[in-house]
Amino acid sequence: MNSPKITRALISVSDKVGIASFARGLVSAGVEIYSTGGTRTHLDKEGIPVRDIADYTGFPEMMGGRLKTLHPKVHGGILCRRNNVDDMNALVENGILTFELVVVNLYPFEATVLREGVTEEEAIENIDIGGPTMIRAAAKNHSFITVVTDREQYSTVLEQVEKMGCTTLQLRQSLARDAFMMTANYDAAISQFFINRFEGEGFPASLSLKYKRGSVLRYGENPHQQAAVYIDPSSKVASAVTARQLNGKELSYNNLLDLDSALAIVRAFSKPSAAVIKHNNPCGAAVGVRVVDAVRKAMSGDPLSAFGSVIGFNRPVDVESAEYLVLPDHFVEAIIAPSFDAGAIEILTKKPRWGTNVRLLQVGDLGVKLNKWMIRPIEGGALIQEADAGVDPEDQWLVATEKSPDVALMDDIRFAWELVRHVKSNAIVLCKDEMLLGVGAGQMSRIDSVEIALKKAGDKVTGSVLGSDAFFPFPDSIERVAEFGIAAIIQPGGSRKDAAVIDACNNANIPMIFTNRRHFKH
Repeated sequence: MNSPKITRALISVSDKVGIASFARGLVSAGVEIYSTGGTRTHLDKEGIPVRDIADYTGFPEMMGGRLKTLHPKVHGGILCRRNNVDDMNALVENGILTFELVVVNLYPFEATVLREGVTEEEAIENIDIGGPTMIRAAAKNHSFITVVTDREQYSTVLEQVEKMGCTTLQLRQSLARDAFMMTANYDAAISQFFINRFEGEGFPASLSLKYKRGSVLRYGENPHQQAAVYIDPSSKVASAVTARQLNGKELSYNNLLDLDSALAIVRAFSKPSAAVIKHNNPCGAAVGVRVVDAVRKAMSGDPLSAFGSVIGFNRPVDVESAEYLVLPDHFVEAIIAPSFDAGAIEILTKKPRWGTNVRLLQVGDLGVKLNKWMIRPIEGGALIQEADAGVDPEDQWLVATEKSPDVALMDDIRFAWELVRHVKSNAIVLCKDEMLLGVGAGQMSRIDSVEIALKKAGDKVTGSVLGSDAFFPFPDSIERVAEFGIAAIIQPGGSRKDAAVIDACNNANIPMIFTNRRHFKH
């Protein structure tokens, strides 16, 4: 199939960045430009010869611009098949011109509904009708029509038009794919708006997800797996996927998972904090008076596991923290933080063995907004749930034992309870001085997690607070930790064996709090 020469272009865009330069290049290549409303005015002011679509159709724009391109003389020129005799005869009989190039982008619906205080009327008036119709028509007929929906496509299309007077079928197919993706995402955004407005924020009857590919990664969790990272365009939250990378090699799939986990932990604390992540679990975490205090405590919790980890901060990384991180026994893969002092960047990037290797990610203000929903694909579908976010109400906590915890322990108790929700179940944490000493994660039995946490804490365990993400099914864990001088326990409660667990705590003189809320993380 021969590619048709591009003689006429229909241009109607909301985003006018770069359109004048593109149109000027088309005119120089012998292409006649037809346009609508604001786009026609814009091109005219730029001195580009352009014909008003209303003059061509003989039908004026009306209803505040709602009706302008929905006309047979427009869509006939887009949809006609050049190799179909009946189609071509219909053009002649009805005085319809062909359009070989359609350049359209849409009303900014998504940007509009993200504005604070946007009204329903404003949102609805930014639902484009004619634009998607032209795009879909052109994309459907891509055997003959070139459809352009993004300014990033201008240069490639213009290059081919200038060189050949047409575009290749391969390019038209690629552009058609992008066009249908764009209209699908546009419709998904509109449907989500109506779901939120008129059905509340419950579970909709159907779920449309919109993500834009950020980059293709070197590989996935393992080298034989391909992988890419996709970005939610509507998200305003500081995140690993939208962070500005200041230094280092490209991020891996596992880096991004760990950086996301690190950020989730430090975002939860108001004091300066640091979290050390290894294989998607914290092996160190702490808060401190200063950033350097937090990172020293976090790294010293489990120094062996911290080697080759990623670290998250909720404050800018300063020179003192950088100097500590580059000590000879330390090495981290990546650091994520709101920002980095200039001196800290110099230290972290000039140190031998770190240099160009360490990834530095700047996310800006962390804020407090988190994803409301969590979506996890499974074979044949997906699971969706509310995110396990927010502070648990302490007025629902209950001291279950005869002895109450000392007031001096409450900061450690709160720290342990916040941290345990970020550890894979079954989860046990041991904390002291608002610092993570030992973690037991991902075990099939809770007593195994307890044993691992005790081993990791070592001789620092005495006087620490134990946090458990779910209830203890038996008193065996309590009896075991009683041997190590545990100062207090915080756990959800709710086991059929709660009475036996409470008795074990009373016998060991260990105060225990029931929170009445579980924090499994599978």
